Amino acid sequence: MHPAPSIIAFSTFSGLGLGLLFWLGVDNTAPTGWVAFAFFAIAYILAVGGLISSTFHLGRPERAIKAFTQWQTSWLSREAWCAVAALVTMGLYGLFLVFFETQIAVLGWLGAFFSLLTVYTTSMIYAQLKTVPRWNTGLTSALFVSLSLAGGALLSGRVTVGLVLLLIAGAIQGIWWKTGDTRFKQSGTDLQTATGLGRMGQVRAFEPPHTGTNYLLNEMVYTVGRRHAQKLRMISLILMLVVPVVLLLLPYPHIFGLLAVLSHIAGVLVSRWLFFAEAEHVVGLYYGMR
Repeated sequence: MHPAPSIIAFSTFSGLGLGLLFWLGVDNTAPTGWVAFAFFAIAYILAVGGLISSTFHLGRPERAIKAFTQWQTSWLSREAWCAVAALVTMGLYGLFLVFFETQIAVLGWLGAFFSLLTVYTTSMIYAQLKTVPRWNTGLTSALFVSLSLAGGALLSGRVTVGLVLLLIAGAIQGIWWKTGDTRFKQSGTDLQTATGLGRMGQVRAFEPPHTGTNYLLNEMVYTVGRRHAQKLRMISLILMLVVPVVLLLLPYPHIFGLLAVLSHIAGVLVSRWLFFAEAEHVVGLYYGMR
């Protein structure tokens, strides 16, 4: 799949912002006053900024409002409704913390639930697609949620919890890469099944469907070299997991916290680029791109 910068930014930063909102919502001793304002400002800049960036990938961004109309069948629509519920609920929760120094726990827990549910619905936009075998697994949702929780824990200053969640997210990422490399083959989809001519014998393409490019090739077919991908995976894990863990284990973890967060974000961005670049859509079979 074409790794569009707007979608990479959306899925990375909105997950981090919603992860931070989750931890603010479940915190029994949530910050108040200007400290709370700073945390909520960071969370909303990341979450709302990420959600807005996703509209840049639309051919007609002004029609984004129509995403709210298909909630019964579309995970994208469910994501939109969950995002609104999370942002409104956490906004009210933050309002009382900042201006009245009052914590309404039920609002926090409800907002935390919708924040995490938004991340899950985002993951299901991809995990539901049988046409992209690498994505079509429960590990996709586990990866999105674990990275959101880990990043949110780092942003909220939860060092111990952050370390544990980083290790969990790193393990899920490794398993997702390992199993994803064989999912296309395991799906049983090939040129024979794509054309329905497999019962007649081995099928091969005589000529390409056409001589020029088109929308499907631009959006659904993207080739990344295996050696290049392996290097990027290593870079991603080092930045996303190894560097933050090392920094947080140093004697003064709060001093190195900002560097740990920045390194983690950089690693997630690389990981998310690979998430799209390595995804093989079955339509590539039609064009002989497998």
